[in-house]
Amino acid sequence: MKLLGFLLALVLVAACGKEPKRDRTYTKEDTTLERAGDVEILYSDSAVVRVRVKAPTLLNYTDRDQSEQEFPDGVLVDFMNRDMQVTSTLTAKLGIREQDKGLITMRDSVVLRTVDNEVLETEELIWDERTGRAYTDKFVKVTKPGEVMYGFGLEANEDFSYWKILVPKGRIKTDKFDEGLQ
Repeated sequence: MKLLGFLLALVLVAACGKEPKRDRTYTKEDTTLERAGDVEILYSDSAVVRVRVKAPTLLNYTDRDQSEQEFPDGVLVDFMNRDMQVTSTLTAKLGIREQDKGLITMRDSVVLRTVDNEVLETEELIWDERTGRAYTDKFVKVTKPGEVMYGFGLEANEDFSYWKILVPKGRIKTDKFDEGLQ
């Protein structure tokens, strides 16, 4: 009987020590943000991977009014040809994808490197997924073997095989230019 009394007392003490379960109320802000680490996202066209995005942090805002993905700790984007060979690489310290608008904005130390040894540097670059065009109205610097061009504003196609600086400045190789005049 002593043993039964001791066990009953033990159960009562243990039961008294537990706090009742509390219901938690979640707000809209609690449920509209998804966080992921060490992400890799593949974008394909006709079942062919064309773009690979890597980032240490992805914040996915799922608000119905404005859904977007943010890469606050930097982002690396590889553009690939049909053979899945990297044709250019884009890096930035911040990336934001506005899904509803089809716009991807890269900011802060944006650098694009192509396999042709062209390097584009700017503080902001916007890629319109719907039109396949990239553009900026900020200062840009483009370095090619033997050439450095800079200016304000840039328009390009999405694989950067064609681009133009809107208000150019700088020195350009003239040997090819002179050949065209003859």
